[in-house]
Amino acid sequence: MGMKESVLPLVVSQGLLVILFCVFTTYKDNSDLSKYGMFQDVHVMIFIGFGFLMTFLKRYGYSSLGFTLLLGSFIIQWAMLCQGFFDITEDYKIELGLESLYRADIAAASVLISMGAILGRTTITQLLLMGAIEIALYCTNSYLGSKILKVTDAGGSIFVHVFGAYFGLAVSYVINRRKNGKKESGNSLLESTYTSDLFAMIGTAFLWLYWPSFNAVELAGAQQRRAVLNTYLALAACCVTTFACSQLADRDRKLDMAHCQNATLAGGVAMGAAANLAVGPGGAVGPLIESHLKTPDTCGVHNLHGLPGVLAAIVSALMAGLASEDTYGLDFYQIFPARKPEVGSVLEPRTAIGQAGYQLLALVVTLVIAIVGGLITGE
Repeated sequence: MGMKESVLPLVVSQGLLVILFCVFTTYKDNSDLSKYGMFQDVHVMIFIGFGFLMTFLKRYGYSSLGFTLLLGSFIIQWAMLCQGFFDITEDYKIELGLESLYRADIAAASVLISMGAILGRTTITQLLLMGAIEIALYCTNSYLGSKILKVTDAGGSIFVHVFGAYFGLAVSYVINRRKNGKKESGNSLLESTYTSDLFAMIGTAFLWLYWPSFNAVELAGAQQRRAVLNTYLALAACCVTTFACSQLADRDRKLDMAHCQNATLAGGVAMGAAANLAVGPGGAVGPLIESHLKTPDTCGVHNLHGLPGVLAAIVSALMAGLASEDTYGLDFYQIFPARKPEVGSVLEPRTAIGQAGYQLLALVVTLVIAIVGGLITGE
């Protein structure tokens, strides 16, 4: 299906969004604008960082940038509505404020991660359909994890990166299976040139620079300060480690551009779920992860988002098991609301071990919803 055939779906989709916004949305009176700077950082990550990161594909440079802009623009609108339906007012209105904007951008990141697994093998109409389904499932999973299971995932390592990576890989699996498992001729999807690799490093640079804002934008006070510092240090340590390991893995001791473009960012993902926790500066520079998984994965989302996200969930469970009110002070019950004793409640507050278990449960639930949802969507 070419761009001409995608005109009608685009017009219909945008028309439906306009109607839904007219019927269900209103302005939020007390929206806090103090986070506008961080919102801009996240906005740049979504539309420049992700777009340019995928331009390493010499055959799909235009698609990487164009589809990112188009798909992202559609998704942020749909995400505002889907997220808002979980907090709809008594008069059936969704109140939109600055929080709606950066949360929609964060949701869009999950879809763009999934797009990275199947880029070059789908039409824009198929991507829009995938994004519409994925966002509905993403919002459901996020609500289940944060409101029902009450787990902490400040930087979205579980709800964004793990979900987006494994949803996209599940879709990719179905696409590959429907092609009878035939591999692309000459691995053509992964071919790059000097120029395309250079453009991809623009995306890497923007993502690397602004990742602390991505992990910290939804936080405040001491939690936000810890998230910025932890992410900053994790990214720096990950970058140095990547350059060292990349040369060690090559016979000629040369850098692999794919490592430079992707692995340098893994620290931001790996620190996400525990970004606001007291891991300590030493803990922030420690994570190291490397994986080789042979699967249809055009942009390596499994290595950049999937595995580091799983690692982040494990780190968050560990830190939750060690957390105490003495360490976090007044922030303790904001980070772990299920551990707060409720007056008159027959339920006992969660223990530290119990909270750690729920962190891991959220990871399992996210994987199940992402993989099953991706398999169904791919069909």
